[in-house]
Amino acid sequence: MMKRTERLFARLEEIYPDLVQFRRDLHMYPELSFQEVNTPRKIADTLRALGLEVKTGVGGNGVVGLLRGGKPGKTVALRADFDALPIQDEKEVAYKSRIPGVMHACGHDVHTAALLGVARVLGEVKEELEGNVVFIHQFAEEKLPGGAMSMIEDGCLDGVDVIYGAHVWSTDPIGTVGVGEGPLMAASDFFEIEIFGKGGHGAYPHLAVDPLVVGSQLVLNLQQIVSRRVNPLKPAVVTVGSIHGGQAANVIPHSVTITGTVRSFDEDVRDLIEESIRQITLSTCEGAGATSRLEYTRGYPALVNHAKETKKIEELAKTLVGEENVKRMEPVMGGEDFSYYLQKVPGTFFFVGGQNQEIGASYPHHHPKFDVDERSMLTIGKLFISAVLQS
Repeated sequence: MMKRTERLFARLEEIYPDLVQFRRDLHMYPELSFQEVNTPRKIADTLRALGLEVKTGVGGNGVVGLLRGGKPGKTVALRADFDALPIQDEKEVAYKSRIPGVMHACGHDVHTAALLGVARVLGEVKEELEGNVVFIHQFAEEKLPGGAMSMIEDGCLDGVDVIYGAHVWSTDPIGTVGVGEGPLMAASDFFEIEIFGKGGHGAYPHLAVDPLVVGSQLVLNLQQIVSRRVNPLKPAVVTVGSIHGGQAANVIPHSVTITGTVRSFDEDVRDLIEESIRQITLSTCEGAGATSRLEYTRGYPALVNHAKETKKIEELAKTLVGEENVKRMEPVMGGEDFSYYLQKVPGTFFFVGGQNQEIGASYPHHHPKFDVDERSMLTIGKLFISAVLQS
């Protein structure tokens, strides 16, 4: 007789075509953050059909399914996100996005379909399960303030003992798994600076206060924060992503707008950078006779994985894909609001390879031609199932 884990793995592979179909349906009809209507409805309908207790409108557009096991045990939460991005899909595939300017360019459709597959497989053996499983389908991961915190405030973690999350990773080959304990993904903050000078004729700069010159100087000054104010042993990034001002070659504009992002892991570094941006902006502008307005927005905190749960996923992954295909990941500067869940309960967030150049799945996340090998759903699903059975 097959072991229970092997039996459930075999069942997941049996329903794999259904997972592909569901994923491709989401891919063809993506919905932006905070605008998800049909996607959560499809998820809720699927969970209800599986016999789960379902809550909709959780924290906004979230969906939570509860599977009660037949035996006492821990309550394990599994999370998937389902929002898309404002990007035009440029792939030439049958399941190309049919919504102009919107596509699943980060794999959230893969996460959602994989988690629904886990719900289906575990739901078929619920009387055998020890404990309960909470399926968290989260909206708006891609856009601040995100959906995680509001879902937590609305009770999605009530009674949960441990949580696991996964992200398909398009830069790692199919069949690989990446894990890492401690700080793994950065806190992500954003800033907008508006500089007000005095407009004038380009031929008479002495009669104006040029905000373009002030802004250019400010961009350079901000680059000294990481190189000269932050401990070099602590990673941090300050990036200016845009600078806008002026409309004509011979006109000095009245104002210039600068936007950028800050990434860090330690809260003391995060505080230092914000205060430094405020100080440098004020001094640079005042020194040139300009004024300024600074809007600094704190995004998701750093994602910090718990050691015990990370080690568990690492060992399960070695059994599943082979030790040689499991790697310890270096921290990455991308942000992820799964961090909020990890501040409340123990857990870990891991990465599953989805790259396959033979089928054109080799583009990075947020690229117009982004795609992944859909077999990554099986890897995610099997690791989730294993985590539930061994919790």
